[in-house]
Amino acid sequence: MASNTGKRQHIAIVGGGAAGMACAATLAQHPDKFEITLIEKEAVVGGQATSIDLDNQQHGASWMNNGVQGGSAIFKHTFMFFQKYGYPAQEVRLQVSFGKGKDRFWTNCFPSPLVKQFDSDIKRFGTFLKVIKWSLPVLGIIPISVMLKVFFFSKDFGDKMVYPLIALFLGTGNQTASVPSGIVERLFNDPNMKLWDYDSATLLPNLPTMYTFGKLHDFYSKWREDLTSKGVSFVMETEVHRTVSRSKNNVILELRNTRSKEERQETFDKVVFCSLADETLRILGKSATWREKFVLGGATFYDDITVTHTDNRYFNEHYETHFKSELCAEPTTEAQRKQIAFANPPVSDPDTGFRPMYYTYTYENNPKLIEMSFNCTNYQHQFRQNETSNEAVSKPVYQTIFLNKQQRDLWTIGQIDEGQIIKKNWWHQLGHRWLHYLRVVPNMMFIQGRNSTYFAGSWTLVNMHEVACVSGIAAAYHIGADYDKFDKFATDFFSKYLLLSHGLIFSRQEKKRRQS
Repeated sequence: MASNTGKRQHIAIVGGGAAGMACAATLAQHPDKFEITLIEKEAVVGGQATSIDLDNQQHGASWMNNGVQGGSAIFKHTFMFFQKYGYPAQEVRLQVSFGKGKDRFWTNCFPSPLVKQFDSDIKRFGTFLKVIKWSLPVLGIIPISVMLKVFFFSKDFGDKMVYPLIALFLGTGNQTASVPSGIVERLFNDPNMKLWDYDSATLLPNLPTMYTFGKLHDFYSKWREDLTSKGVSFVMETEVHRTVSRSKNNVILELRNTRSKEERQETFDKVVFCSLADETLRILGKSATWREKFVLGGATFYDDITVTHTDNRYFNEHYETHFKSELCAEPTTEAQRKQIAFANPPVSDPDTGFRPMYYTYTYENNPKLIEMSFNCTNYQHQFRQNETSNEAVSKPVYQTIFLNKQQRDLWTIGQIDEGQIIKKNWWHQLGHRWLHYLRVVPNMMFIQGRNSTYFAGSWTLVNMHEVACVSGIAAAYHIGADYDKFDKFATDFFSKYLLLSHGLIFSRQEKKRRQS
């Protein structure tokens, strides 16, 4: 914790993504206690949360978000920051299209033959989730692929429904089969983590509420301007080349300008690494302790590429993009009849109809591996706001994500018309393998604060923008900043994260601070 000697502590924050910005914002509430320097290797802040400029005449919007699409109602801290700077999240009703063809397709919008086929598996999945919940953490660490076999679920149920669902929303990509069962259970049951409720009839509930974000580039730019006005120093286009030394008294970092290659050394009282685990280990170099090597080395990352394009032919060939009678099962309830009426309205209506936002494509020769896509025109709110019933958008914008370049021989990326590609982005993404929840997550608390060093980022738990924000706030709190209790649900999430990642009990810490 920060001492009360009167001397301001100079804090270095490495990385200007959601974690770094949230950490800086929390520390900046105490200008009398902290001098803050945020070091970012890019020319802009935001990390993976970026935006792309578009031709408004062609696409019906002048921009789209890239890297980060949206979130659920649990993103309280994220929404708080967005609201503060005038970029409130916009509500949408989630529509998903899993698989291609009658024997693989299912959706949360209307009954499908596949959902009917796996009716008993879907119902038993609820029991499976209860067993995992009450056996945590013993069975929770076991990979979901193993537990599905132990519970005698059919292989097709896992391949066609469970794996695509988890991969798409948790961002586990082609490591889904290795995701621990406990994370899957938390995804459905934990109030602080779940993206949706388990549905005993359809697995994924009908049209759950999700949220899309305002223009991320502008939001992060405004956030940076505000923090600069509060005294935060942003050192842009500069990377931390190496750690010269660390002790309980200070940290000396060697910085390198990414343009001029000029190097210099700076001394800080403390450092918060809001960079990815493998990048952080590289920066720590020889100064890394055995604990840090064990914990940070347990995080595995994979290189994925996102292709933003307008290729309708490719998209229709690989995904089910429209309502088809052969994809729909015979309704057995009034609720299902209403779902079908919504998905296939008699007249064109911008507020109804089967308009999927998320899609998955499964490889025939390896059904545990997928590609996934977004129809950004259906998903991101700025397209819908500009849409009129009389004029359809001439060129819908899609994003297709190809996972793990080590498996690029499987990719269908070569089938996208090069002339219709808007942008390609490579991402270094966390793989939520079971080892991550054995080595990284439960052991973060044992490396936080040692040698004047703290760690934050979504990789410390699960790859969500909200987790990144909370992790940055928690690191600032550990250093000595206050936590503003603006929402009961948010405070509960923060308290749980603080205990898990820092080993600190929020109520006890607050009591100590009131007494000091």
